[in-house]
Amino acid sequence: MAAVPIVSVVARSGTGKTTLLVKLIVELKSRGYRVGAIKHDAHTFDIDHEGKDSWRLTQAGADTTLIISAEKIALVKQVAPGTEPSFEETVAAYCGDLDILLTEGFKHGPLPKIEIHRHACGHPLICRGDNHDPALIAVAADCPLDLDVPVYDLNDTQGLCDLIVTSFLPDID
Repeated sequence: MAAVPIVSVVARSGTGKTTLLVKLIVELKSRGYRVGAIKHDAHTFDIDHEGKDSWRLTQAGADTTLIISAEKIALVKQVAPGTEPSFEETVAAYCGDLDILLTEGFKHGPLPKIEIHRHACGHPLICRGDNHDPALIAVAADCPLDLDVPVYDLNDTQGLCDLIVTSFLPDID
């Protein structure tokens, strides 16, 4: 089985990465694709809630805690400080059943990227200028830009999905 294609949405904080990802996921799902999402968090996070049974199991020292129901599975896997698993290991372990994986973040990695640009934020593009990133495949912006990659209106979710499908996905009949 071929590796799942991955496209990362990148931008500076507060520009709408999550909002665009949500729209892309909804559109790709409506087209029949199995879609995964990874949000990179540079800080620590906790999906468990203090006092809940699963939290108590993890606090007791369980290295892996699974929460299973009829509709979903959640996994809490402890890693030793400084041993964050590689992105490739994580994708291989958990995303093999997907047609496409969308990520938020990973702006300096080699993944194909769609960058969001908002004129009002006043920031230069991350993937162009001094940091010319060859992995940039498109920009979603709220203003016209003259670039060497396609520029989509920030709200053109269908157009961005067309690009993703044409570039990375097989047709689904």
